[in-house]
Amino acid sequence: MIDYLKTVDTPTLSNAIELLNIRPRSEGFTPLQIKCQFPEFGRMVGYAVTAHVETVTRLEPADMNKFIDLYQALDASPKPGVIAFQEVGGHGDYAAHCGEVMATIFTRLGAIGLVSDCGVRDIPEVRAMGFQYFSRGRVASHAYFRIVRVGVPVQVAGMVIQPGDILHGDENGLVQLSPSDAPRVAEMVDKVRTREKKLMDYVKGADFTLEGLRGKMVE
Repeated sequence: MIDYLKTVDTPTLSNAIELLNIRPRSEGFTPLQIKCQFPEFGRMVGYAVTAHVETVTRLEPADMNKFIDLYQALDASPKPGVIAFQEVGGHGDYAAHCGEVMATIFTRLGAIGLVSDCGVRDIPEVRAMGFQYFSRGRVASHAYFRIVRVGVPVQVAGMVIQPGDILHGDENGLVQLSPSDAPRVAEMVDKVRTREKKLMDYVKGADFTLEGLRGKMVE
């Protein structure tokens, strides 16, 4: 299924999910604030490994055992993994959630990317290792970064991610898909592609008229 989903762009996947009617059309994808930092990498598809993090304030000292818990969760996750971080502190604009060191560890343990509702850093180094970032932007300092909870549902700019969800992203954006729904997606993708091809062939063809277009779009 992961290999198949790599052949599908996120808008087509979103349209296929709409046909399944498994959730409101306004849910399951990130808004425009979340950007693909390395669009040249192509599609990222993997299984979510989730955590709450708190970056800026000093509510309590960082517990390095929480980092090990995250790495263990990634090691035990289906592969490829995608780390999904939600900032639970009050100053997200100052929060850098990943850099070269963590990205290297994540890569070694089977992750291909990270999704964050805040910032990331070490852009040239992480780009060179082929590790994908989806984030709001870039921040130079990790401040007092600490892991708070691992393996919990998270929200990334409003998109709810459960541990083990499939995350699918490219230069268009990021989409969430439950593994239980994934097997039905392939059939719907074929329907979307067939319908759109027929419509586009007509629009580009010599017989195109506005009235004919109405007949194909209004049932």
